[in-house]
Amino acid sequence: MKTIHFEQDDDIIDIRKDNIFKAVFARGTEPSMIALSKLVSALIGREVEIENIVANEPSVDNVRDRQLRFDINCRAENGELVNVEMCFYPKPFEPVRLEFHAGKLFIGQDIRGKDKGYNYLKRAYQIAIMANRRFFENESFYHSFEYYDPENKISLGGKTRIITLELSKLEKVVEKSVNEMDTKEHWAVFLEYLTDTSKRDIINEILEREEGIAMAGKVVQTISRDEEERARIMRDEKILLDWYSEMAYAKQEKQRLIEETRREAQAQGLQEGRQQGMQQGMQQVARNLLSEGLPIEVIQRTTGLSTETIQSLIIDRIVNGL
Repeated sequence: MKTIHFEQDDDIIDIRKDNIFKAVFARGTEPSMIALSKLVSALIGREVEIENIVANEPSVDNVRDRQLRFDINCRAENGELVNVEMCFYPKPFEPVRLEFHAGKLFIGQDIRGKDKGYNYLKRAYQIAIMANRRFFENESFYHSFEYYDPENKISLGGKTRIITLELSKLEKVVEKSVNEMDTKEHWAVFLEYLTDTSKRDIINEILEREEGIAMAGKVVQTISRDEEERARIMRDEKILLDWYSEMAYAKQEKQRLIEETRREAQAQGLQEGRQQGMQQGMQQVARNLLSEGLPIEVIQRTTGLSTETIQSLIIDRIVNGL
């Protein structure tokens, strides 16, 4: 493969964004599959070859399903299960969410049948690469969690692992020479500093040393230079951000109206007035959300109003020419 090299003035797309990460590693092309295999191998600590992507939703060509995270659920050639995800804006509950999904990944295996049993279960890895937030107090950017008895210092030796990579902890790592970095550090620096032009020499040196990272760099370079594809990804990212913003606004508006209605009801001292005011407040929230073009099911979940009530508000808007 021709060596990948980024020029100082190259405008490189940010691979840390959830949808970009998935677009790079879940294409199914040879460079993409090699990159994914090498990334997983580096993080679990031994060589594995990703054979196929089990679940690829939302697809790499459609990032409009806003309810799903951009994870890559794949299977290695030895049957082991791996779920990899980039969390650009991880939530405070991320660790427990990872534990939940690691459990689901493991128990999703079929061990029914006379020739199967618990020994048939394959290892399952839930991998989260997290940007913009520190979760664990120590300075290590890499953690591998398993069931463990801390009092007696005994591992259960089970087949599930939760692996995290905290990209916000690389200040000291990136100061090392590339020769001194291990493969995990190479990957972490590549992901975190790819768009940082001041670190471009370091990135290029890593690309020369790591085949998997070079493959990922090749895909990133292709996306970055393809104006149509880049525009599509940026457009879809804007749709996502707009939707999250609308939901945040709806939540804030709902809370504001609840508080406003509560104060008015308390001042009047009338339970009936409180209930009526709450209903009116939720209807006003629904009107606002309808004007933003949100679907009925989202408005229903946000306000708690019945479908019939929301439909009547739609009819009112039509009659009044809104």
